Amino acid sequence: MIRRLYMAALASLALSAGLYGVSLPAYATDQADQRQESRDTKQEGREASRETKEECKEGDEKSRADCRQDKRDTKQDTRDTARDVKYQ
Repeated sequence: MIRRLYMAALASLALSAGLYGVSLPAYATDQADQRQESRDTKQEGREASRETKEECKEGDEKSRADCRQDKRDTKQDTRDTARDVKYQ
């Protein structure tokens, strides 16, 4: 009798541990995908900010300080977008 209760308790414990172990890797994979997408967004933003600064310098209608500020603004917008992707 005690052995039967012990086996039932052990089986339910193993079942609950197994279900917990299955859901954890799925969450980790989703989180990794979000982080990767966020990093990709940031990289694209870096490239876009470089292009923005180069176009600004070639245009000669703004000062260097204004061009730097445009680059900073572009990078900050990209960071905000990446943050939204990561924490959605």
